Amino acid sequence: MTSAPQPVHDGEAALERWMRTPAYKQWRAGVESVKGCLKPIRLIGKWEARHAATGHLIASRQGRVWASCGTRRAAVCPSCADRYAADAWHLIHAGMSGGKGIPHTVATSPRLFATLTAPSFGPVHNRPGKRPCSCRRWHPEGHPQLGNPLNPQTYDYTGAVLWQAHSGQLWHRFTIALRRAIATAGGLTVRESGEHLRISYAKVAEYQRRGLVHFHAIIRADGPTGPDSPPPTWLTPDLLADAVRSAAAAVELETTRPDGTPLALRWGGQVDVKDITATDIDIEPGDDDEDQAVADTRLAGYIAKYATKGTGATDTGDRRIRSQTHINQLAVTEHHRAMIQTAWNLGGLDQYAHLNLRHWAHMLGFRGHFLTKSRIYSTTFKHLRAERQQHQLRTALTDAGLPEDTETLVINDWQILGIGYDTPEQLELATAIGDRIRTTRQTRKE
Repeated sequence: MTSAPQPVHDGEAALERWMRTPAYKQWRAGVESVKGCLKPIRLIGKWEARHAATGHLIASRQGRVWASCGTRRAAVCPSCADRYAADAWHLIHAGMSGGKGIPHTVATSPRLFATLTAPSFGPVHNRPGKRPCSCRRWHPEGHPQLGNPLNPQTYDYTGAVLWQAHSGQLWHRFTIALRRAIATAGGLTVRESGEHLRISYAKVAEYQRRGLVHFHAIIRADGPTGPDSPPPTWLTPDLLADAVRSAAAAVELETTRPDGTPLALRWGGQVDVKDITATDIDIEPGDDDEDQAVADTRLAGYIAKYATKGTGATDTGDRRIRSQTHINQLAVTEHHRAMIQTAWNLGGLDQYAHLNLRHWAHMLGFRGHFLTKSRIYSTTFKHLRAERQQHQLRTALTDAGLPEDTETLVINDWQILGIGYDTPEQLELATAIGDRIRTTRQTRKE
């Protein structure tokens, strides 16, 4: 006995018919050109490269093209987040091992991997290892209660949101305190220390389960002119690590609660510091015997991965909160809803107007960039993107039989036709294409 055929949804039937038309081939080529981007920008216009002296046309492209959305958030577009993470890897790795204009001698400079966390604003459900949670239950990995307060009524949501909103400023004060601590250890004033050393860093922010960020940072000591000069011999990794711990403990930022009560903002007591100058850094379990090049490579990937993560709160981190009704309808845990609600409420008070908290309520009050670096740490995202553009231009010059150093004038004239996909079925198909492209790329990498 054969089973009855399943009915085909009208949208699916239309999609099947469309996939058999010439228009589908052009659409699929567009999806593949942006590597399966889920919110592509469709453009029409032209691109020209002309000889700067003669005006002779070297190469051109006109018609309809697709451009990637360029987001860093994996929850919004995995394909573009992969590209962002790849750029972040180059940025971070160059500051650890050299390359992209940074001398390879930085690999011998004192370098640390430091993690600074948020303080406690109330006990939360966790997985403390061999002991059960404070609620006397065992929580498996991924349990929905992890990170949620044991007692939401006593959890300090106001303090948590205000700490989050000031975390960027707290980091800035930490870097000042760090330079002061190093100068003191070397018997120098802060001004004198500039004649002997420079401290640079790259950091990323990662949301913990409880909705608060902590910062992972590569901190490097250089000589007075930056990465092209060695630091003083007395500035050892151990001294640098002690300075990080003392600076984190010393930093404090004063603000007030809505009722005017003073609120001191500090780092959490858990400050993790690892020396990555040595060749035996344990990045992940089982990595003890890796050589330094492999360790640096994996650590850069480990940090870059965090740059694409969101808040962990479903349906937030991707779009800004517009109203109280919007908050009520969010598909989030009650803990994250309370964080968002607190940020929204505080954002309506004049005393916090400078924090613009309603604008950042969807980020649970965090207002900073997810990846930042000091000026001399390494290359920049702008430089990495310019390198790709220059590669495309050099290819066009080579195809035209001209030297790669030919001075050119590039002309772009584009207009937007649309953003995203026209139907849910197209989005579903584009997602499948993007997954296949990413899987193939990962397989080749492995």
